[in-house]
Amino acid sequence: MLVNKEFEIGVPMQIEIGEKLKQLRLRANLTQEELARRCELSKGFISQVERGLTSPSIATLVDYLECLGSNLQEFFQDPVKQQVVYKQEDAYTAENEELGHIINWIVPDAHKNTMEPITVRLRPKGQTEEYNPHAGEVFGYVQTGAITLHIGKNHWRIKKGDYFYYTASDSYCIKNHTVNEAVVLWVTSPPSF
Repeated sequence: MLVNKEFEIGVPMQIEIGEKLKQLRLRANLTQEELARRCELSKGFISQVERGLTSPSIATLVDYLECLGSNLQEFFQDPVKQQVVYKQEDAYTAENEELGHIINWIVPDAHKNTMEPITVRLRPKGQTEEYNPHAGEVFGYVQTGAITLHIGKNHWRIKKGDYFYYTASDSYCIKNHTVNEAVVLWVTSPPSF
């Protein structure tokens, strides 16, 4: 069954209810028979709905969706298209001349996600701010140059091609101890930059 759904701009879009319900059922790892038992419907009715031969009443659709862990609002909501590939021009850059670093947020709005990747360009003798401890993890990969990683009272020298990974239970920062520029791919989870 096709249902017309009005977009805000007034252009109707057709939604295939049966196919969408079938996808929800498969995601829930249920057979038609199992779903029919949960919804107190017949397996034949479930089959007909999924093939678009009949349509459920609103009350039945509400029960159907509840058994599948969904609701009417989620079911009829337009799927949000996730950006997967990012280009250099998508990035946001901020420079701190005093500390001698440039931070490049390579995934815009990543602070809303589970992790936040950035690149840090450290000028010779440059460094990042000192970040406070937080409940999370930090990963870094030195792309060019060499750095010193400071975690609490400890520090490690890390060169091009090496990487670091730690829980952020102490304050931390990175410094460029050399006379050449250094670039680090740095990822925190949850976001903290």
